[in-house]
Amino acid sequence: MSYDETSRKSDNIKRGVKRPSPLGSGLFVGLRSLDSLLQYGILAQDYGSGIIQKLGGQTLPHGPPLITNTFVDQLGLSPYRMILFGMATGSALKQIYWLLGVSQEEFPPSTAVMVSAFNTAFNSINSLLFTSTYFSASVNGEHFPQTPLLVGAALYTVGILTETVSEVQRQRFKADPKNKGKVYKDGLFGLARHINYGGYTLWRTGYSLAAGGWIWGAMVAGFFVTSFSVRGIPVLSHYCQERYGEQWDQYTRQTPYKLFPYIY
Repeated sequence: MSYDETSRKSDNIKRGVKRPSPLGSGLFVGLRSLDSLLQYGILAQDYGSGIIQKLGGQTLPHGPPLITNTFVDQLGLSPYRMILFGMATGSALKQIYWLLGVSQEEFPPSTAVMVSAFNTAFNSINSLLFTSTYFSASVNGEHFPQTPLLVGAALYTVGILTETVSEVQRQRFKADPKNKGKVYKDGLFGLARHINYGGYTLWRTGYSLAAGGWIWGAMVAGFFVTSFSVRGIPVLSHYCQERYGEQWDQYTRQTPYKLFPYIY
């Protein structure tokens, strides 16, 4: 059966529908921006303390604020919390850039709300876990740095750069009229067919690890690998197979890895 008959209903992107969607785009930009304010509220103002206490937990005491002698000091966040806030803000900025600068497909309001809510939910869970003494990755007060933060920040940086660079490389290829109807299989996409999904999985894992520790980081990694394997990759592969035919078959033979080069 065709992509339109089966897989399209499971796809978050309106593939092949290339037209502006100012309402959806504006809504997405607004909601993702508000997410940064929410995460700041949880990390700096203990917005989630009531939830944690109702569940029988206690909130993590704030560490000494970061001092840089710049405007950043006005946020009043410890170095550890500042990095987590930076991860939340960085993810929002990256996704806004993708929508406004990279994606060409229609992005309706319903999709804007769904994608924003999904990302805000994950970010909020990370912030709440960190501020809970029982689940926080900060096992030593907020002494800086700690191993979960160092590893998590490294994964986050590699992941968000991988996702962004790969998508920009593909967008530039598609922007050239000479490449119309061709599969992009160079750059980072020459290492894994869905390396942008792999990048997203890495930074989501790193962010979660830095906030909630090793077990939560592993759970998030497993969730996204499974989600992309079961839904995201099959849906996109169905679309690409239908659109590119033998080109896509050749690409899958040349590039056997799906998410991570030399791993999976």
